Amino acid sequence: MKKIHFSIIAILLILLVSCNKYDANGNIIKDYEELEKANWMIGEWEKTDSLGTLKEIWERLDDSTFIGLSYYIQNKKDTVHNEQVELMQNGEHLIYTTTIKGENNDSPIPFQMTKDEDSLLVFENPKHNFPQKIEYKLAKSNILTAKITGKLNGKSSTESYLMKRIK
Repeated sequence: MKKIHFSIIAILLILLVSCNKYDANGNIIKDYEELEKANWMIGEWEKTDSLGTLKEIWERLDDSTFIGLSYYIQNKKDTVHNEQVELMQNGEHLIYTTTIKGENNDSPIPFQMTKDEDSLLVFENPKHNFPQKIEYKLAKSNILTAKITGKLNGKSSTESYLMKRIK
């Protein structure tokens, strides 16, 4: 009877270990499938109008994290908005964390991915004052729309930014 239990445990362990992927050094390779859904965000995006220039730059930090920088320059010299963003896969969840200089005591605010479709990512944090929802949509390979929505002073509010890939 003990041999049967040992055999079952051994088979289960072999199956468990065989499900993992390993590199040349024998280290487990982790899959970050949720983060890979956002690969199309990597690059430099820009929106310019008569008021100024909005730039958003995304790059891969490591296998589980993208980092982003968003800033708005007014009159070609004054930075009026500066935001650092981290897009990180934590377990099976994709978390968008933003830190805006001068807001929320410069503390990071997390948003969890709630929807992903072809070239659409939606992140939400219903407890945040504004926005409660952040969306990124790739319209074409070089056009990105970033949209923030939620309640602001008790009223529904939406801001949308159409950006073009420049790199």
